[in-house]
Amino acid sequence: MEFQQKSQVYRLLVIGANGGIGRQCIEIALKAGHKVTAVLRNPANLTLAHHNLEVVQGDIMQPETFEKYLPNKDAVISAIGVKGGLLSDKPTTLYSQGNVNLLAAMSKMGVSRVFFISASAIEISPILPFFIRLVAKYIVQNLLRNMYDDLRKMEKLVKESDSTWTIMRPPQLTDKPVTGNYRFAINSFLKNCLSISRADVGHFIINNISNEATYQATIEIGY
Repeated sequence: MEFQQKSQVYRLLVIGANGGIGRQCIEIALKAGHKVTAVLRNPANLTLAHHNLEVVQGDIMQPETFEKYLPNKDAVISAIGVKGGLLSDKPTTLYSQGNVNLLAAMSKMGVSRVFFISASAIEISPILPFFIRLVAKYIVQNLLRNMYDDLRKMEKLVKESDSTWTIMRPPQLTDKPVTGNYRFAINSFLKNCLSISRADVGHFIINNISNEATYQATIEIGY
């Protein structure tokens, strides 16, 4: 279960706000009473209105478009992702260069706390069943070779930064509703980490913003 942080209103910035995890983070944060700035390349794509929500235009590949919204934020959530799937993997620098841009802008504007979304199969868990390890290594990693290559670059760059980072490594993502009932492992592997809803990834993030155990840590999460 997630860490129960002190009751506090956070000022959050979510970039990649119309993606599955990004939107879930926004909805859960607003429900908890936090204030959110949502950054999208096309703000019209976020059909959500709330008195604690500010929707702005910005592109993580162009930091000058969003860095002005960073001052006074308590945390940033990078929920960016490439479109496509197992059969449409293409070379990308979105995760690595995009998040380097974000880290540089955060440093410039004096913001440290940040969450990034990676993937559990980036590092094959030794405690997964043998067959699942084979599928992850020889099928998933091969079909998504370009995405995983860029995620590895991103993780290395994030870990070398001075930010107060947390890297989320979810397994297969689903669109099921939030439950708040999941398992997680900090800087280690989660046994039978096979699936998690985007909503519960968002739930963990919003409920662990000030959890020091997650600072400079990778998190595996699953049911």
